[in-house]
Amino acid sequence: MADEQPNNPLHGITLEKVVTQLSDHYGWEELSYMININCFKSDPSVKSSLKFLRKTQWARDKVEDLYVSTFT
Repeated sequence: MADEQPNNPLHGITLEKVVTQLSDHYGWEELSYMININCFKSDPSVKSSLKFLRKTQWARDKVEDLYVSTFT
């Protein structure tokens, strides 16, 4: 099938799940030290983080890289 991505560890995982699992695992304060972005520092929430990460590719890449290195 053309839709399969066997080498993509994030295949089938939503950005919301990524942010939620990272915030549950590390907490917002630790996340803000690991990835220096304001959506993790100033009144953090999953909703505000998703809004920012969907518009900002470099930040999304850092969050996805952290998720892969933490959970795979």
